[in-house]
Amino acid sequence: MGKVKACLFDLDGVIVDTAKYHYIAWKEIANELGFDFTLEDNERLKGVSRMTSLDILLSIGNMSKTEEEKLALATKKNDNYLTYILKMGPEEILPGTKEFLELLKHEGIKIALGSASKNAMTILNRLELTDYFEAIIDGTKVSKAKPDPEVFLKGAEALNVEPKDCVVFEDAEAGVEAAIAGGMKCIGIGKADVLGKANLVVDGLHKMSLQKLSLLND
Repeated sequence: MGKVKACLFDLDGVIVDTAKYHYIAWKEIANELGFDFTLEDNERLKGVSRMTSLDILLSIGNMSKTEEEKLALATKKNDNYLTYILKMGPEEILPGTKEFLELLKHEGIKIALGSASKNAMTILNRLELTDYFEAIIDGTKVSKAKPDPEVFLKGAEALNVEPKDCVVFEDAEAGVEAAIAGGMKCIGIGKADVLGKANLVVDGLHKMSLQKLSLLND
């Protein structure tokens, strides 16, 4: 790797925390079905697809549903989630994010988003961050989930930067593995015991600096 030429960011847990809205939306479905869904239960849904999440939820409630009923419930959950997303504003951007994006822009380092979320554009627009990203690769543009590197490789390609010159910012283990599989360096956002495979782990983007980024230059 030469100098870092591009930074690719996951969305949820790195730039913004939408996990709480997913939880509330699932909890509403559970309550409608007549059982409770706790934060502890919610841990089991992290990084899992919508339909698999619903299966886990139904097993917690000891219920079975037809495929048709399941699709209706999954759609309803997404509608619930979107009502919260559409009320979001720039105040929900995680600390230090905007400042770090400004720094990168100033240094001429390219910026892309690599997220599995199909609602990524809606969220970025609500946060007023869309203009910072030269490429946005979201759930509408990829077919393979992380740890497959597809989302980050497409980001690098859109920026016209070699994977070896890219640094990925991720808060999930599967995302870190995706970055490594794609031949990129990775900075983990969160806890070192979970993200130990990353080249560097920080608490959040408020702890990032160009100096720390330059540690990944060879």
